[in-house]
Amino acid sequence: MNAAPADLPARLEAAWERSDLVLGLLTEDAWLERPIALRQPCIFYLGHLPAFAWNQVWRGVLGRPSFNAEFDKLFERGIDPVGDYVPTTVAWPAAAEVLAYRDRVRAALRDAFDDVAALAAGDPLAERGRIWQLAIEHELMHHETLLYMFQQLDGRYKRRPPGLRAPATRGAAAPARIRIPGGRVTLGAAFERLPFGWDNEFPEHAVEVAPFAMDATPVRNAEYLAFVDAGGYGTRRLWSDEAWAWKEKAGVRHPTFWARNGKGWTCRTMFDAVPLEDAADWPACVSWAEARAYATWKGMDLPTEAEFHRAAFGSPAGAVREHPWGDTAPCPEHGSLDFRDWAPTPVGSHPAGASAWGVHELVGNGWEWTSSVFAPYPGFTAYARTYPGYSADFFDGKHYAMLGASWATDAALARRSFRNWFQPHYPYVFAKFRCVARG
Repeated sequence: MNAAPADLPARLEAAWERSDLVLGLLTEDAWLERPIALRQPCIFYLGHLPAFAWNQVWRGVLGRPSFNAEFDKLFERGIDPVGDYVPTTVAWPAAAEVLAYRDRVRAALRDAFDDVAALAAGDPLAERGRIWQLAIEHELMHHETLLYMFQQLDGRYKRRPPGLRAPATRGAAAPARIRIPGGRVTLGAAFERLPFGWDNEFPEHAVEVAPFAMDATPVRNAEYLAFVDAGGYGTRRLWSDEAWAWKEKAGVRHPTFWARNGKGWTCRTMFDAVPLEDAADWPACVSWAEARAYATWKGMDLPTEAEFHRAAFGSPAGAVREHPWGDTAPCPEHGSLDFRDWAPTPVGSHPAGASAWGVHELVGNGWEWTSSVFAPYPGFTAYARTYPGYSADFFDGKHYAMLGASWATDAALARRSFRNWFQPHYPYVFAKFRCVARG
């Protein structure tokens, strides 16, 4: 079937509306701020979202000329946040110019749905409106990356939304370890059966997983504090050569979101610094290198991508679930995702979101690091000719797969086959972790 879903125009408008909400958190003097030195200043992302959609749909599929080629190129693509990145000096345009560009792009794209649909029979990107879904999901993913950037931004550069609730601090589940039997795991998705997926989600294939034991809840701040207090950051044997060199060069001695004041530790959220004793049951958000050091300290490891899938989507009956809780769409009872919260929640405080084995919040409240290097599935094809490097550029052995979702992840991305990835020393992502024991 070549027809695109009928709700694509409404979904695109909804994505734009949230983009405006997220970027609207910034004050007028924030555009040239770079809250994370490894990324571009805020003004880049104001232009990047419309430029990406324009370059993919208008130029990539429809093959039509640009009205502002300079902006199309300037805002075309961001950067991979590596530690040695040195930002290029750019004379950025005024925000008003970028907003005018955005509005002209949106107006043109609103009128292009029929033209794209007319190409569906001969273009896999036009078929099922895949190019629209690619543009929409790119926008949704950037809402999250913008928010973890803004979390690092000084408070004077952002506006607190009215009526924002105080973060939850009670209701965590007790720590436990759950034995997961071995079995067959289905990774990926079948291209023709999934309405849309990124190239790294295909093809569907099965692998066997040996039995293992997994933490029922992610590692919480209180548990990670014990690692810090025990001198984990100074214990050489817990860190790989690369991780130790990074940690020592950067002076890393605790999670990026933590800070000390005269009264003790605090944990940064989007708008507040919460005393760590109040955030004790929140998941510890750390880089892959820090998570791996903690797991080594415990005599355990991070789960592989396949082990995560077995714990999250497997079941004693052998059926593959679309979500840990079953095949129903995510709802508030299932956990913290889809912008229901603006901070973490206590681990395991949404028991309805547990998997068939009783493992809590494998989807929601933070992405989860795995021990698996981000790599193509057997038979991988970079099918999107307009964006061939989306995944392939990162199959370099230097990125690790992250699975699940965070509070800032749109529900559309919380599908079983969706994969995320980052470098092991990048500490700003809303990412948690848990440990496994094998054998």
